[in-house]
Amino acid sequence: MFLQVVYCNHQTANISVRERLAFPAERLQRAYGELRSRFPKVEAVVLSTCNRVEVYTAQESPDDTPSHRELAEFFADFHNVPINEFFEDFLERTGPDAVRHLFQVSSSLDSMVLGEPQIVSQVKDAYQKAQEHDACGPLTHAMFQGAIRVSARVRTETKLVEGRVSIASVAVGEFGKSIFDRFDDKCVLIIGAGEMAEETLQYLKSEGAQDIVVVNRSFERAEKLAAQFDGARTQPYESLDEWLGKADVIVSTTGAMEPIVDAARFKAARITSGGKPTFVLDLGAPRDFTTDAGDVDDNVFLYDIDDLEATCERNRKARVREIDVALKIIDDETDNFMHDIYHRATGPIVKRLREQWHDISKEELARLTSKLQHLSEEDRQTVEYSVNRIVNKLLHPPLEALRKEAREGTPHGLLDAMKRLFHLDR
Repeated sequence: MFLQVVYCNHQTANISVRERLAFPAERLQRAYGELRSRFPKVEAVVLSTCNRVEVYTAQESPDDTPSHRELAEFFADFHNVPINEFFEDFLERTGPDAVRHLFQVSSSLDSMVLGEPQIVSQVKDAYQKAQEHDACGPLTHAMFQGAIRVSARVRTETKLVEGRVSIASVAVGEFGKSIFDRFDDKCVLIIGAGEMAEETLQYLKSEGAQDIVVVNRSFERAEKLAAQFDGARTQPYESLDEWLGKADVIVSTTGAMEPIVDAARFKAARITSGGKPTFVLDLGAPRDFTTDAGDVDDNVFLYDIDDLEATCERNRKARVREIDVALKIIDDETDNFMHDIYHRATGPIVKRLREQWHDISKEELARLTSKLQHLSEEDRQTVEYSVNRIVNKLLHPPLEALRKEAREGTPHGLLDAMKRLFHLDR
């Protein structure tokens, strides 16, 4: 049994390369068809998210295992990306290292945001999609079910998931919810249309936000962002002052070189607000709101990126202390998993070898007792007992060597040797 994973290193690979190597949902069927065509005896699961691209493979025989280069060529041909553009960042892990990698990924130890909860859902979804495309088998079933189980252990037995560590999650989950109990009845104004705006909007949507207005100097970019979220709409940049007064939640991420909203402008805009509480997230670097804009009245709650980063860093340090605990869980689970897998591989061989030798001993005992009919029943039992002891003693060294190799690593070499030596059918 052979397990492997190949993946594009998200820590070093250029983001544009990762995006070109990704497998969007609409192309998965063709991807699995191509994998099946190239590697017909291989089980496979494709895990493709916004910042990771991985393919897990498993097969009974090492002879059927695709090489690192062959899998890279599959990526290159499928995506029409020259192999030399990504091969240095195209990593491979095999055996226990492949299992440990998946367990770390599903437990969010390999994520850019340590402990983020979305990855286990993405792992489950990738596993389900592989089943839908008939790409899974007994090894990948065991591997991914194990990964889901391990991620649950890490969540419940460590504090790795406590305390948000991304700017957007802290902004909404900790600061925003300290002001509003709910977001489904709030008007959300997004100023800007970049990645930070998108990420923050995702968290607001997950908290129930429905009424969303996107304002950006580029109306086209605003429309592109709004189109990704139900309930979101765009308004001209010229209407910004109107929406500054209407919004309950304001998220600003423009990237402008100078603040776009000062105290005077914000005070004028709030005349129409009725003085209602307004939560302002200034995620601009440099800032989009001047610091005194937060002092316009007592119902303005302005947080900038420095406030958020300080909280993120505290949460991150608290999580780091839990990494060793999580890694110990993953190492133990990996060892247990590999032990079970190798036991499955060696078990049938051990059983067939025992049956073969004991069948031979029974035949020889029957031939012997037919010639020595003068032996008493007690003598015949003594002879049978002695023959069985001899067989068991002869079997002990090869079987113990097989068990030892299975405990320490892949037992394929010894398994294949025993099949050839003792003429054991698969």
